[in-house]
Amino acid sequence: MAQEITFAEKMLKLDRRIIFALIALAVIIPMMMNLQFPVRPSPIVETIFDKVESLPNGSVVLLSFDYGPSTVPENEPMGDALLYHCMLKDHKVYMMALWPTGEAEGQKAITRVITGQFPNKKYGEDYIMLGFKAGNQGLINAIFTDLKGMYTTDANGVDINSFAMMKGVDNLKAFDLILGVCSGKPGLKEWVQFAGDRGDIPVAGGVTAVEAPLLYPYYPKQLLGLMGGLQGAAELQAAVFEKYPKYETYLINCSGATNAVRNMGPQTVAHLVIIFFVVIGNIAFFAQQRRNKRSRME
Repeated sequence: MAQEITFAEKMLKLDRRIIFALIALAVIIPMMMNLQFPVRPSPIVETIFDKVESLPNGSVVLLSFDYGPSTVPENEPMGDALLYHCMLKDHKVYMMALWPTGEAEGQKAITRVITGQFPNKKYGEDYIMLGFKAGNQGLINAIFTDLKGMYTTDANGVDINSFAMMKGVDNLKAFDLILGVCSGKPGLKEWVQFAGDRGDIPVAGGVTAVEAPLLYPYYPKQLLGLMGGLQGAAELQAAVFEKYPKYETYLINCSGATNAVRNMGPQTVAHLVIIFFVVIGNIAFFAQQRRNKRSRME
């Protein structure tokens, strides 16, 4: 007589294709239903918003795009939200990249945010793209003392001294805030170690979810604030929404913009499904272990 298959055995032998299909549905259905959950900024993210908000209008801010296309879903909404907020506050934004791919991502942010939403902002007076230079943390060390020695031109090859906003900005010590949107090395850790600590310059930014735990120890003494993954991006967007409702309108109307708050719906449901299977899998495993132990004792 065939032995009856228990629920635990069924769960342990569940075809992984069923799990993959359920995960896919957990993402697709919430996206089709435009499912959203309330997002509130955590203290570690809210400090970034508060710092940008509290700086006097016209403050000097460095924004570094240190990521590539593979992490755009997480990093792009961070960079857009930071750039949008800085433009709202009339800060002078100096953009650069430690990654070769970062300059292109920064140029896209300029097109989405500044060209599309702040047409009155003038290049060279309100914002500038310095571009990518090789050197990793060595570049940070170099521009800490001599920015114009490394950046003799902007990203378009125009003499750096011809821009009004470059007057008096000779090194990193001229900046009121350094913001990094990063996905690896060199990235936010290097900005903290080779710029923030060295020059007592406030540093904040965002990284991918897998990298965030490595940077939490730097908060709050060395790192002003930190966005971790899509959740961090959504929290910053939510903070900007609350103060400036027109930012939400921009995200809805701009086809190229990533709405992290909206994307958190499918991600949350997918995570719940994963947690469910982790719990069920563990219960089934220990139940099967107990059953096997009883069988051996009999």
